[in-house]
Amino acid sequence: MAWVVLVIAGLFEIGWAVCLKYTKGFTQLWPTVGFGVFMVASVYLLGVAVKTLPLGTAYTVWTGVGAVGTVIVGMVLLGEPTDIRRLVCLGLIIVGIVGLKLVSPH
Repeated sequence: MAWVVLVIAGLFEIGWAVCLKYTKGFTQLWPTVGFGVFMVASVYLLGVAVKTLPLGTAYTVWTGVGAVGTVIVGMVLLGEPTDIRRLVCLGLIIVGIVGLKLVSPH
């Protein structure tokens, strides 16, 4: 269950990163509110996950899920580049996340 909570925390991290793009330096109310809500939810769920999972593993997976998801959102919705080099790098991050899950004691 901790792994599910951790992945959900990573998804909320994607949410706050995307909201951050639209806050325009925290001058736009609703994106700023969304940023705060997603960030609090993400960190709270990370805290729940680290009750069971090793801190280093949980933090790395959390940031990895957030990073990969944010890059994918950027490519799919925001028109960011999708060249093969970026996709290979994303693949390497995903391999690292899966590897940590496989070697985790929980």
